[in-house]
Amino acid sequence: MTDIVDGHHHIWRQADLPWLTGPMQPRIFGPYEPIRRDYPIEEYLADLRGTGVTRSVYVQTNWANDRFEDETAWVQRTADENGWPHAIVAYANFAVEDVRPQLDRLTRYPLVRGVRMQLHWHENPLYRFASRPDLCVDPVIRRNVARLADYGWSFDLQVFTPQMPDAAHLAESCPNVTFILQHAGMLEDLSPAGRAAWRAGMARLASCPSIYSKLSGLGTFIHRNDPAHIAEVVTDTVAIFGAERCLFGSNFPIEKLWTSYRELVDAFRAAAASLSDAQREAIFRTTATRVYRLGP
Repeated sequence: MTDIVDGHHHIWRQADLPWLTGPMQPRIFGPYEPIRRDYPIEEYLADLRGTGVTRSVYVQTNWANDRFEDETAWVQRTADENGWPHAIVAYANFAVEDVRPQLDRLTRYPLVRGVRMQLHWHENPLYRFASRPDLCVDPVIRRNVARLADYGWSFDLQVFTPQMPDAAHLAESCPNVTFILQHAGMLEDLSPAGRAAWRAGMARLASCPSIYSKLSGLGTFIHRNDPAHIAEVVTDTVAIFGAERCLFGSNFPIEKLWTSYRELVDAFRAAAASLSDAQREAIFRTTATRVYRLGP
């Protein structure tokens, strides 16, 4: 198997990202000085060379909210000029009364396949992003996410374990929207109790057939490429969701803080080595191709 789809990566110009231009701050992924710079498509393509990755999905990188269309336009232009990436997960603010004017502006860009607004909240301020923990049950958020169905777009869902029941309710309230869970549910508590709670939350999410799980960002909380950790998360997630609802993502260049692209792909290949050919095809190619509607 050589044809891999990277279902989650970034490119950026430092000047566009407030979080990369301001003073260094504590971040969920640790010290980030090495990526506090431009990360252009040319470097991404050099990073993945020889790994078998042939298509990719760009995921929004938190430009200033009012520049959401500028971000999408820049990535679309990059793709038009370079042939990469092959799909875009854009940003929109679902907390406004009606998100449709934003979505209408995004329809100008043919590679848009989905939208992400990060909803993750944690008791630890270092891990906190959203303004409060219960945005998944906010009626305005729910109403706006449901509107994605009219555009044929998915929602990239980012939550921690305690938020998973609410996230399942969000998916159930938007039955015509596909949800892609970021980073296999952001497992950050690696204690036996933490892992058990994560597995229970993942099972609740998996009970919603419209939710898929992205196998990405697994070094976020441990700040290293750990093949054993990756294998455990992949094994558990595939057991819970089924391989046909799992997809690989590199999360580059965040993961570049501690590993090379080749070493990361090798760790995921090893994690999936005991699975069937069909299961590996799903994880590395066909699930992402289907949910992000990639061309041949």
